[in-house]
Amino acid sequence: MNYFSDEKEWQWMLKNAVDWKAIIPLYYKEFPTADGFNNQEEVISFIEELMTQTGSWAADAVYNRAEAIDVNGAGVVKDGRTIPGKELSEFYQEATELGAFGLCVPTEFGGMGLPAVALMILLEQLSRACNSQCTQLAFFTSIADMVHRFCDHETAERLIPKIVAGELSGSMNLTEPGCGSDLGMIKTSATPVGDGTYKLNGSKIFITNGGGGIGFVLARIKGAPEGLEGISMFICEQDDPTVEGLNYTVAKNEHKMGMHGSFTCEIVYENSVARLIGEEGKGFRYMLHLMNEARIAVGMQALGGIEGCIGYAKNYAQERVQFDKPISELPLMKRNLEDFETERDALRALLVDTISSYDIFQKLDLKKNEVGELTKEEEAIFKNASIWTRKRTPLVKYYACEAYTQLSTKAIQVLGGYGFMEEYPVSRYHRDSFGPLLYEGTSQIQALMALKDMIKYVAKNPQKYFSNLFIKHPAFAWVASDNLGQRELSGSQYTFKKNLIKLIMKCLKPEKLSDLTNPKAWMNEDNVDKLMLHAETICQGLSYLETLRVLANHSSMDKERYDLFKRYHTLVTPRLTGIYKDWEIR
Repeated sequence: MNYFSDEKEWQWMLKNAVDWKAIIPLYYKEFPTADGFNNQEEVISFIEELMTQTGSWAADAVYNRAEAIDVNGAGVVKDGRTIPGKELSEFYQEATELGAFGLCVPTEFGGMGLPAVALMILLEQLSRACNSQCTQLAFFTSIADMVHRFCDHETAERLIPKIVAGELSGSMNLTEPGCGSDLGMIKTSATPVGDGTYKLNGSKIFITNGGGGIGFVLARIKGAPEGLEGISMFICEQDDPTVEGLNYTVAKNEHKMGMHGSFTCEIVYENSVARLIGEEGKGFRYMLHLMNEARIAVGMQALGGIEGCIGYAKNYAQERVQFDKPISELPLMKRNLEDFETERDALRALLVDTISSYDIFQKLDLKKNEVGELTKEEEAIFKNASIWTRKRTPLVKYYACEAYTQLSTKAIQVLGGYGFMEEYPVSRYHRDSFGPLLYEGTSQIQALMALKDMIKYVAKNPQKYFSNLFIKHPAFAWVASDNLGQRELSGSQYTFKKNLIKLIMKCLKPEKLSDLTNPKAWMNEDNVDKLMLHAETICQGLSYLETLRVLANHSSMDKERYDLFKRYHTLVTPRLTGIYKDWEIR
């Protein structure tokens, strides 16, 4: 099995659904390149070849190791360090040999310098085989990006080559006991020493890969204000060159219900030497960069898990004979499997479209940080990519992770009693699905983020928002487009916005008629709280509509893609109808 060359959907996506015309010029200013690429087609061909190699690695070595690492765990904590076990050490060695840690690292630091899309697809492939191993790899690549983006060049030259070589990785250290999503409650302190360094004191919990060697730590400098504006970000190395012995200790590795092959640690700082990243009080803003990347990457992880469990369930159903035929041919099972595959394929399309926008955003954001400004053309591209990345990030995290837990449950049911047995991988997929569902912000946090953005958009100009309903009428789409998918999309969009406006009016409408055009009057706290009750159903509806939008665009590019649009439209229309009913009666 090969997770790329044996998957026609992935091959179509990579060739057609990624905006290579916008992405490649951001990475390769001219051809031929120093790497020997003569044109854009050769770059795409190289990435396809690489995805074929990683697709084979994931489906073979990584998958074959998944059961053992689930049983044996990531390793142990000894003398304040995490020590990888046999299986995780093998994974690290293979990843190093393949150059996976340096996939998107600039060539000046020993990496391949490839677009971020390639890494996101690799994460999906690895998660399809084993979410634990995928997660461990992600804390090499993401930490390399953070060092490159936020540390000085000397630090980057010292640390990033070690990450590429598999000698060093790291973690993002946010969560503390009693402080979950409310990061403003952080108590870890940072005391300036006078030589440019700080002493950290405190502890962090639930830290993925906490013993990797590098920690980006959120802490509060003594005297800083309470809340998010008082939080700064620091880099803290476990083996700091100025410290004798360990600079910080790993207190324990948590025992989790799933993802046994990844480290989840408690970290203790006792006068640990750290260095300030950027400006004081900007820690949360810097952390948002990684959180946004991580949420999209987690969506890709969830997609990989969906592909893994649904693929296994389908193969089982085709081989399992009951009533003189494979159970995959029994009417109800056949319908269910088709629905599972429809949602999987639709989610894949949404995520690939999203990582395409994200790639453009993060590359231009990096240039803006380094150079200070963009060209007029780049600024326009950056603005558009920023809008789509911000809009999609909570939606793909919410939708993909919720679907993973739900569909892995369905995969277990396909196997019947066998699905309840640990010897079959569907139980592992299901247990592992709760990790993506919870880390990098729960589904409820994502729903509230999506709602917050929507409320800000409405409150900015309520009159404009409501008047736009008229121009969204599906009659205009029938005149403007000859694509059936686009026409049907327009009808769904109109129905959604019409019902959403009813809900907004019910919850947020000011009491005085004279305040209808006053943006501030729409932001009454009690009324906003009423709308927040519907955050999850709004997020669900937005997710379905964005997925339909992408599928309609694909059907415009390739008429054969209309079948997937139609199947997905049939799947989610009853769900949307149920959401509208919920808004009406609650």
